[in-house]
Amino acid sequence: MDSDLFSRRRAERFAQLLDEASGGRRHHVRSRVDDELAALVAVSQRLTADRPDVKVDSEFRTGLRAMLVATAEREGIGTPAAKIKTTAAAGSGIRGSLLPAVTARRARARGAILVGIAAGAVALSGISAASENALPGDALYGMKRSTERAQLALASSDISRGQLFLDFARTRLDEADTVRDDRIGFGAVLDDMDADTRQGVRLLTTVAAQRSDPAGLEAVNVFVTGQRRAVSGLLDRTDHVERDRTRRSLALLDAARDRADAIACGLPTPAASDALGPAPGTCPAER
Repeated sequence: MDSDLFSRRRAERFAQLLDEASGGRRHHVRSRVDDELAALVAVSQRLTADRPDVKVDSEFRTGLRAMLVATAEREGIGTPAAKIKTTAAAGSGIRGSLLPAVTARRARARGAILVGIAAGAVALSGISAASENALPGDALYGMKRSTERAQLALASSDISRGQLFLDFARTRLDEADTVRDDRIGFGAVLDDMDADTRQGVRLLTTVAAQRSDPAGLEAVNVFVTGQRRAVSGLLDRTDHVERDRTRRSLALLDAARDRADAIACGLPTPAASDALGPAPGTCPAER
């Protein structure tokens, strides 16, 4: 089966279900994916109905509008009927006569989906703002982490994703400082912080090695300098067990700095790699 055609049909059916849920006319058809799509429709309705009492930032609204306008132009949503007919005139026979209706139906489907996405995005932006300062154990902490995953999914490049991971590692450090009296919680947050650090460093060093682009290495070095200073500050506030855990995070930062320095030497891109990205040999000593 043509997967592209199947995806379009799913999108059109999803648009119909959204329309019906909003009080629009019923479409007397059934699809085998209705049960799966019904869950997404329910989420859309909850996001629209249960809007958080948080003011949405004006810059977000402006950016969202620009994104939707650009998407509408790219997908042909809102194209005048005359233009559709002109395009259809290039066809012939039954296929040419059906093209305007098919094109218009697909445009309506895409438009409905865009409206649903916009409503959900505005609602989620309010929840995201409310969860920004949530800490591990708070009710909104899961939403905070989900928002981070959404940001990663929307990132346009590996460099952007790598920088986001390093930003999240900084956020985990702030959380660790707040929950430092909770030994279990402290260690768990540092585990997450180290995981974000590895992911970010791996993405940035890989891009740097493949493209001979120092921008990623500079981002790693800036991150390590500031992060190491802040992590070192935790040593004065923790007991012996937590000091050992904190030192492991410091060792990871030192390893990240050494990796960036090794790649900056201009050595050939190595075939081997590990959790921090390409693993080149040791830089030759300067004479």
